[in-house]
Amino acid sequence: MKQNSTRAALTRLSETYIRLVLSVGGHDNDYVDAYYGPESLKGDPLPLDAIRKRGAAAIGELKTLSPTRMDEMVRLRHLYMLRQLQSLVSRVDMLLGKKMTFDEESQALYDATAPSYTEEHFREILGELDAVLPGKGAVPGRFEAYRAAFVVPGEKLDRVFTAAINESRKRTAERIALPEGESFTVEYVTGKSWSGYNWFKGNCHSLIQVNTDFPITVDRAVDLASHEGYPGHHVYNSLLETRLVRGRKWMEFTVYPLFSPQSLIAEGTANFGIEMAFPGEERVEFEREVLFPLAGIPGEGAREYYRIHGLFLKLAYAGNEAARRYLDGEFTREKAVEYLMSYALMSAERALQRTKFFDQYRSYVINYNLGQDMVKRYIEAAGGVPRRPEQRWKIFEELISSPRLPSGLLYVT
Repeated sequence: MKQNSTRAALTRLSETYIRLVLSVGGHDNDYVDAYYGPESLKGDPLPLDAIRKRGAAAIGELKTLSPTRMDEMVRLRHLYMLRQLQSLVSRVDMLLGKKMTFDEESQALYDATAPSYTEEHFREILGELDAVLPGKGAVPGRFEAYRAAFVVPGEKLDRVFTAAINESRKRTAERIALPEGESFTVEYVTGKSWSGYNWFKGNCHSLIQVNTDFPITVDRAVDLASHEGYPGHHVYNSLLETRLVRGRKWMEFTVYPLFSPQSLIAEGTANFGIEMAFPGEERVEFEREVLFPLAGIPGEGAREYYRIHGLFLKLAYAGNEAARRYLDGEFTREKAVEYLMSYALMSAERALQRTKFFDQYRSYVINYNLGQDMVKRYIEAAGGVPRRPEQRWKIFEELISSPRLPSGLLYVT
């Protein structure tokens, strides 16, 4: 009887959760990333104070529930809803004017805090790049010049991206049973602060947008295809819809609040999904044999390109450092741009675009690199190491179809 009452309470609170997320979306245009639930739950947004009060009440009720003897998925659901609501209240506090440091904000919203690195750490990586990059002069300029030879011409971008998407889907479908009828549409856009975006529409359909403001190098085709599509955001959202919304009638998963712990799981699995679909040498061979020719780029440079690209990826946390110092008031915009140019090897234009991302999405930046690292550690700690691909895909699939939290990635059950 107690288990039935707990299930009933979670079902009732899921409706409260949806209404509150949609209400916050009425005050924050970026907050609701997707909603495909009942129209009846939409309505005029509540005042922020009222949202906060109802959110706190729902948190209090969730804390009285104790589904410890119920199956793992129900326990995960309970913890998920509790932590998502705590994040929602924190976001409302921010909208009401509460100030937090970058790390306080990321912990409150995303259930995680990114490590901090010194300039010396990044200089050591730049030293490694200096030793292998052709040409003379400062590393940022040489790196930009080197990458220019691997830019996909605009008129060839769609065929390259389509080939990458098709291969990502094929490789994912060999490992995960994709929902019947899943589909996506691709659009090329400009004037955005991000490079790619997946807008999930429900019924296992996504709109994938690719930003063409800046030149796109050939490696980005696989990155975007896997991250936004297969086995990334599109598969993640489709499995949640199929298995949790349709399968279990857990309606809270019809809404996706962007500034929430769910995003670290979504972005982390999407980033790690690139490596899942294209492990090691398989990626180099596919791009050399398929994408390079489609882009009109000589394939013999592929191996060296990925050796250099691998070193570049080790600079990923420089973006977090720039965001942390910029949002904490240590850096002006100009200083943040300079830092990104020096340590993240961005062009001036791309660095300026990135600071606009900081303005819009703030500490969200941790979800990409920290999320990827946490997902990788979790999967490999559970036995999903590269030499055991079946186990690797099994753990990955379980992760993208369950309500697990970032703090839950620290433990293997």
